[in-house]
Amino acid sequence: MVYLDNAATTSLNTAAISAMTHVMTETFGNPSSLHAYGRKASKELREAREEMAKQFQVPARKLIFTSGGTEGNNTAIKGYALANQANGKHLITTAIEHHSVLHTMAYLEERFGFEVTYIQPENQVITAQQIADVLRDDTILVSVMYANNETGQLLPIKEIGDLLANHQAAFHVDAVQVAGKLPIHPEELGADFLSISAHKFHGPKGVGLLYHNDLHFDNLLHGGEQEEKRRASTENLVGIAGMTAAYKHASDHYQDNYQHVEKIR
Repeated sequence: MVYLDNAATTSLNTAAISAMTHVMTETFGNPSSLHAYGRKASKELREAREEMAKQFQVPARKLIFTSGGTEGNNTAIKGYALANQANGKHLITTAIEHHSVLHTMAYLEERFGFEVTYIQPENQVITAQQIADVLRDDTILVSVMYANNETGQLLPIKEIGDLLANHQAAFHVDAVQVAGKLPIHPEELGADFLSISAHKFHGPKGVGLLYHNDLHFDNLLHGGEQEEKRRASTENLVGIAGMTAAYKHASDHYQDNYQHVEKIR
């Protein structure tokens, strides 16, 4: 067998498996519990968040552990749009986004009366100027993927971030296809929200991360006070440990991995 579908999902690497095995065998407590088992789990959770914050070069409190890219995209787009619609109901995205973005935009159009502008590629590319051309005073959110999952095209995220720096619109980046392949620093990119998913960089399925820049947005999940009251539900500590280990391993080997893939190509 030769596996050529890594853009869809990747196999677990040994770093992720080792980290997950450690948590499964040594740390079964609920991170929200106050007893010794819970405190041990809470420590693992805190260390994982701090490691991912170090990788992203952002404060740890700005990271929310999620179930993956779909939840991260839905939380950023739906949560921000609904919480801030008093400032405008115009949204911008591209026609080449993942369905977790396109279907969320369609939901906001159909159910809540938002107006969405879908940027079409020109000569097979998306440019920051195209965003500038449709930006309006009532635009409250722009959502653009970092890399396309079918073509591999890198979009001009930093240029778009700079464009929006003095505009009210929040900037969401779906970085699922870039995570683990290139360094990601949301603040340098000018991103207000940024989503990743662990299974795209040899981590486990069912876990991801959402960076947020302290903006107000509605929660998708209501219940407990996990994730700084941003995302209710007992944290998936096994998955989080695997994701963190996989991301650190990818970060430590960016150059080697790039050269390997380039050779294969």
